[in-house]
Amino acid sequence: MAQSNNSIKKILIVAFALCIVCSVVVSTAAVALRPMQALNEELDRKTNILRVANLYESGMDVEAAFAEIEPRVVDLRTGEYTDEFDPDTFNHFQAARDPASSRTLSGERDIAGLSRQENYATVYLVGDGDDPEQIIVPIRGQGLWGLMRGYMSIEGDGNTIVGITYYEHSETPGLGAEVNNPRWQSQWEGKRIYADDGSLTPAIRVARGSGSGEHEVDGLSGATLTSNGVTNMVQFWLSPEGFGEYLARFREDVSLDEAQDADVELETEGA
Repeated sequence: MAQSNNSIKKILIVAFALCIVCSVVVSTAAVALRPMQALNEELDRKTNILRVANLYESGMDVEAAFAEIEPRVVDLRTGEYTDEFDPDTFNHFQAARDPASSRTLSGERDIAGLSRQENYATVYLVGDGDDPEQIIVPIRGQGLWGLMRGYMSIEGDGNTIVGITYYEHSETPGLGAEVNNPRWQSQWEGKRIYADDGSLTPAIRVARGSGSGEHEVDGLSGATLTSNGVTNMVQFWLSPEGFGEYLARFREDVSLDEAQDADVELETEGA
C-alpha cells in the first residue's frame, strides 16, 4: 500500500528537500549580491570620510567628490609614507590580523583594547598632498559592548580637530550611541589634540560631565564606559603608538613657518 502523506518518512523527505532548496536559493543570492554589498560598503566608507571632513552634501556625487581626496599609506612606526602598498586597496584591518604586518599590544600600550595593531594604515589628505588642508585618520577601539570604528579629521597643522564620526559600533541607543549625535560630534570641531609644550602625548579627552577648555568635550550622559572608550581610542591613535609621529611632522612645519614669519616681521620692523 502507498504510504500516507502524513507518514514520518514522507514528512522527513519533504522537510529535507525543502531545506536543500532554501539553502541553494540563499547561497545563490548571497554569492550574487556579494559584489553589490562590497560596492555599498565602499560607498559608505567614502561617504563617512567626506562627512567627517565637512565635505558631504546630500545628493552629491560621492565618487566624484572623493576623487579629490588623496589616500596615502603611512608606516606607523616611523610616521613616514610608504609606497609598499596600494592605498586604494590596502586593508589595515586584514594587516592587523597578520603577524607579519602587525604587532602585539598588551598592558598600558593597549589602552584601546585592540590586542594587535597594524604597522601600516591609510590616511586621507584633503587639498595639496604635500601641504594638506585636512588629514583624515582611521580610529577604532573598544566601547562598552564592542569595537567602535570611525574617522577623525585634523587640520593641516596636525593639531586642530575638524570632526569625528563613527560608522560602526554596538553602543546602547540613547546613551553610548550618542557618539553619532551631530550635536555631540560638533563639540570636537576646533579642539586641540596636543598641549603647547611639544609633547607627543595627546591631551584631548572626553570629560566626566561638561568639558572645558580646548582639550575637552562633554561626556556622554549615562554612558561613562563609552566616554572612557572614546578617550582611550583617540589618545591611543593620536599617540606615538598610532599617528603621533606622523602628525608631529605637520606641527613641526607649522612651527617652522611661524618662526620664519616672526623673523620677517622683525626684519621689517628693523628696516
